[in-house]
Amino acid sequence: MNMTEHHPISAPDFMPVNELRATQLSRLQRTVQQAYDHVPLFHRRLDERGLKPADVRSLEDVRRLPFTVKADLRDTYPYGLFAAPMKEIVRLHASSGTTGKPIVVAYTQDDIRVWTETIMRSLVSCGLHAGDIVQNAYGYGLFTGGLGAHYGAEALGATVIPISGGNTERQLMVMKDFGVTAICCTPSYFLHLIDQSQQMGVDLKKLPLRAGVFGAEPWTENMRERIEAQSNIKAYDIYGLTEIIGPGVGIECAHQAGLHIFEDHFLAEIIDPETLEPLPIGSEGELVLTTLSKQAMPMIRYRTRDITAFYTEPCACGRSIRRIRRIGRRSDDMLIIRGINVFPSQIEAGLLRIEGTLPHYQIVLTREKDLDQMEVQVEVTPEVFSDEVRGLEELRKKIVRSIETITGIRVALRLVEPHTIQRSEGKAKRVIDKRNM
Repeated sequence: MNMTEHHPISAPDFMPVNELRATQLSRLQRTVQQAYDHVPLFHRRLDERGLKPADVRSLEDVRRLPFTVKADLRDTYPYGLFAAPMKEIVRLHASSGTTGKPIVVAYTQDDIRVWTETIMRSLVSCGLHAGDIVQNAYGYGLFTGGLGAHYGAEALGATVIPISGGNTERQLMVMKDFGVTAICCTPSYFLHLIDQSQQMGVDLKKLPLRAGVFGAEPWTENMRERIEAQSNIKAYDIYGLTEIIGPGVGIECAHQAGLHIFEDHFLAEIIDPETLEPLPIGSEGELVLTTLSKQAMPMIRYRTRDITAFYTEPCACGRSIRRIRRIGRRSDDMLIIRGINVFPSQIEAGLLRIEGTLPHYQIVLTREKDLDQMEVQVEVTPEVFSDEVRGLEELRKKIVRSIETITGIRVALRLVEPHTIQRSEGKAKRVIDKRNM
């Protein structure tokens, strides 16, 4: 066991497995009763199945319960899934959906305490502690990232800089002048900070910055390697979603070998997204989460659409809470091009295998003569872009072959000069769909 990680805050991460499962069961039973008593949608769905909360006698019985999906939150907008009276609700957050009504989530004071605890445990697993100076570049406001990370870092005893997203030059000035040791943001935004630092003559490798806590979007191992090589930090993947609690559902430890799920607060299952049946441990499928401590808005068997698998072997850090593979794709971000399933993460993996490319790309979808067309636009390094035409064409062919090896399709690929693909201060927009325009 890595004793440096066995901080008092993270003690639940090392709970004996039988004690952990007993904790999960008692909390699951309480959560199901609470949802049945106070959430009409869940009450009706349980009645339709002829089930009562008392029928949950083991953790396996969770499989008998109905699923919850994102549409349920929209259909009951804004307060229809709340299980606590408004006088007990101290915080509301909402998704940043671009179409239709946002999804609204609620927190009691105790929910905020649990959220703060899971973020504290997350930061400890990344090697952070009291005395660290944390630049929080997640967006504040209705988005859960900013305030979620803020409360946890502050409770840990770290110094928090609530800088939020945007204003990249100021971000770099603050990082340099304030002696920042850790940053929280999306991985794509940190890549943008790397780009800007090079233009401004700021050498990130000479700063005290040693850790990045990156989440809110899928990112690949290749992107982690790029980030770590260009900044000399350790890049950690944090996982969460608004519907469950926000960031802090799971995180990597120092071994960066999968995301530990905080199982005392979240019950995780992996199901087949087609049949909805549970899959054996180790099989890849859709992650389903049930909250075990949430009072304001318990979520029962929420279908995350995130594709992952449980690791079967214990982690070298000694934690007893299980790990999932990092989320590389979602079941609902799949593109079907000429009958072949393609995921943006596969495109990213293909292009990052090739020297001379940058981790900034976009997939542009169009429709010509009723056929879907996909063009991948990839930024290349300044040295490569200024190279002769023959060299650029060779690089283009290499990338096309690399993507074809992974996806099975030959894509139209355009090399573009650095800084021409629009940067995002939040989640990176990887797919531009022009088919309905």
